[in-house]
Amino acid sequence: MGGGEGEGEDPQKLKRIAAAAYDYENDARWAEYWSNVLLPPHMSSRSDVVDHFKRKFYQRYIDPDLLVEPMATSTTAARPSAPSPQSTSSSASGSNPRQRSSGSASRTSGTQATPPPNSTSLHWDSQTIQFSVNAWVFLVGVLSVFPFVPQNLSNRAYRLSLLGTACSSLYSLYSLYGKPRAWNLQALQVWFQSVVATKDFLHAIYCLNFVSSHVCLKFALIPILCRTLEHVTKFLRRNFSNSTLYRRYLEKVCVWVESNTTTLGVLSSQAEIGIGFLLIISLFSWQRNIIQAFMYWQLLKLMYHSPATAGYHQNTWAKIGRSTNPIMQRYAPFLQSPLSAIQRWWLR
Repeated sequence: MGGGEGEGEDPQKLKRIAAAAYDYENDARWAEYWSNVLLPPHMSSRSDVVDHFKRKFYQRYIDPDLLVEPMATSTTAARPSAPSPQSTSSSASGSNPRQRSSGSASRTSGTQATPPPNSTSLHWDSQTIQFSVNAWVFLVGVLSVFPFVPQNLSNRAYRLSLLGTACSSLYSLYSLYGKPRAWNLQALQVWFQSVVATKDFLHAIYCLNFVSSHVCLKFALIPILCRTLEHVTKFLRRNFSNSTLYRRYLEKVCVWVESNTTTLGVLSSQAEIGIGFLLIISLFSWQRNIIQAFMYWQLLKLMYHSPATAGYHQNTWAKIGRSTNPIMQRYAPFLQSPLSAIQRWWLR
């Protein structure tokens, strides 16, 4: 029996080793998958929780045959193990081993009974708030691009959708990473380094860049609408899948959106890069804003290197290079040296 069990466990053991050795950081799908997992701050920073979701990601995208054990048992067992000094002191005061074990078990069950409801309610509140804000942003964004809306109302809806997305992204950063441990330069630098490459931070800076501008560039709402559409449909599928109204009117749309997240990511990256070129063209008009263009291209550079968006942006830039490089080499070879200098700065 022992030999049979060992043979049955060997394939799964190899699969777990392969899942642990997989290069998640260079896979853009993992960054997108992890950014859409909503967890309380005390859980998202734990390595066992991150490893669990890495195995789930590996099972979904790489190896469907990998068996992933549920996290509930390990999570509830890991939290009560923290007050170990109390259990050791209580065991030292007793003399009967059975009484000591029963006492620690009663305390463990008591600590297990309190945290999960609080964490679940906080998790639900965070999801509900994000869904409400994103649904409102989506409706306002659609209103701003609707052709028959008056210009004043359209411009106001445009700015409100950007502000709503910025608030939603900042709230998501707060719920996942909390606030800095102290309000000094070192603590702020540590906190900033932990959030600077996340998708929520990039979206917040993106929205603030356009809210501060006096020009209403409606083309900038494409990444906003794609983001809010993904969040809204995922919340509806998780919480209203048994609703008759959802099955009748929303299920097909939600299933399409969730199965085409890569398409939405590519569309968002193409729109973001296209906006960068529009800002360069606007420098030759009376609506030019040199500071905004400079800050936006710094943001594009960050998006190019950030794991959350690098896959989409690098793929889009590669397509642009394959299309433009032969034309420049043939008709404008004098641009090769300045473009090489810009490329070195871009890749630095």
